[in-house]
Amino acid sequence: MQRRRQRRQRRWRELDRRYFPGLHLLIVHPPSRLRSPASAAAVSISRRLPLLPAAAAVTSDMRPSLALSLLFLALVSAPGAFSEGRGEAAGEEARVVSRIAFGSCANQSAPQPIWSAISDFDPQLFIWLGDNIYGDNRRPFRVLGKERTIGPWRNVPRFFPASEKELAERYRLQKSNPGYSALRRRAQVIGTWDDHDYGLNDAGKEFKGKNVSQKLLLDFLGEVPDSPRRKQAGVYASNLFGPKGKQIKVILLDTRYHRDPIRSDGTILGETQWAWLDMELRGPATPVTIIASSIQVISNLSATTGPLIYMECWGRFPMEKERLYKLIENSKRDGVFFISGDVHFAEITRYDCATGYPLYDLTSSGLTQAVEKVVPSLAFLVRVAAWLTPTTMRVYNSECRYKSCIYGKPNFGAIEIDWDATPQMLRLEVRDEYGNPVTGLSMLLSNLQISAHANNTRKTAGRYQHDCILEINLPWIVRHRLVILLFVFLADFGFSCREKTLLLFLLNLYRWHFFDIFQFLIIAFMVLLWMIISLSKRFIRKFKVD
Repeated sequence: MQRRRQRRQRRWRELDRRYFPGLHLLIVHPPSRLRSPASAAAVSISRRLPLLPAAAAVTSDMRPSLALSLLFLALVSAPGAFSEGRGEAAGEEARVVSRIAFGSCANQSAPQPIWSAISDFDPQLFIWLGDNIYGDNRRPFRVLGKERTIGPWRNVPRFFPASEKELAERYRLQKSNPGYSALRRRAQVIGTWDDHDYGLNDAGKEFKGKNVSQKLLLDFLGEVPDSPRRKQAGVYASNLFGPKGKQIKVILLDTRYHRDPIRSDGTILGETQWAWLDMELRGPATPVTIIASSIQVISNLSATTGPLIYMECWGRFPMEKERLYKLIENSKRDGVFFISGDVHFAEITRYDCATGYPLYDLTSSGLTQAVEKVVPSLAFLVRVAAWLTPTTMRVYNSECRYKSCIYGKPNFGAIEIDWDATPQMLRLEVRDEYGNPVTGLSMLLSNLQISAHANNTRKTAGRYQHDCILEINLPWIVRHRLVILLFVFLADFGFSCREKTLLLFLLNLYRWHFFDIFQFLIIAFMVLLWMIISLSKRFIRKFKVD
């Protein structure tokens, strides 16, 4: 008996030292030896909490009230038991999550009135999608001078990294924002990064300061010191929220740490993250799985806005994009959709030919940065350009505020799930800085299930087929419509009234024949201009003209 008591005391001290300083726990006994239902319940719950291995330390002769009391103390004293981003620790006792907000592109130095609207939405969870601060520095636009940042004779990059001290101060400024602080008190916050909080505009795996940036981001998000995210290469993570039957899995991707250069068609995630993502998708089923990507997954507007504007997106890495679709399809996982940011406007896109059900990408950008804020007086032209830009993936419906179904002012994303409805409903929405919807759609949660689309195939006619056409596969003249119309508009200033009348007459008379020739001449002029610029840059490099 004495020897048994000594062994028990040694185990008390070991558990106390390793897991719960100042709290004496008792020895772990096999479930078969437990006498009280409360003790059995304590062991059952603790075994579902991987972060609390010592919480199962209950004795066979413990009173029910004492067993539950000690379990409660173990839960609240365990390091990181309720830290941000640890939704899995809540297990079956977690509260139901039905409202999720997310956003991106928040300049810490700019006014941020949008936090009031986000708080009024009353989300239980907020997700950062990157550019949580603007941590890099930028030089002014200069065509001439010692430091030329734009034009064919550019000799320095416009963006350059900030110091660790500067980054830390910018995170401190963002975290102390009154509106954001109020949101943090009422909602759990998780997130990933994009380029500007990663440390440099459009940067990938080549950026040397990424480990410092990772530490600062995780500090900003409140990750505990022993978080696995602090020990891995990259900030990707998975979180589980809600009780069984109403669970939401949020997969946060890292599209920066391992990404190859743009135009390389290399990797975005890196092999380690790909293996991890495969494991997460093949894990236990959940009614809803949200894949959070800092850059757009479905839309590839660069295929239709180039060479005027190029944006980062999965479409610029076509093999990686196809690999992502195949991974989801092979996992047979229901309820998957994407959320994304980065582009400084909001839209909803849909692709029907990746899995057995439609995939949606709800894009919200940004909380402070938006395309219509660059030159507010030209906002109307921005909307016209958005309307004229061809796209095959965007969702058009009567809920769009503008005809283009793009919103270019500050906004945030809102996800609502009605778990109590029969059948259960999912609402995807973008809201403006006053909390008013600007685009959105509602659907049955069962629509994101393979069984609901068992009769559809990739060759089905109608809209289903329409949402299977990639932007890059559009006819040449349609894909470059925006560029063509812009050059026609600029060339219009060089015509007299008589020439304009003749041009309109010929366009009406010969239609496509003349139009094709005219556009061919414009494209030929663009190619010639590109060759001249390219040769000029080679001449400068060769003869060191500076």
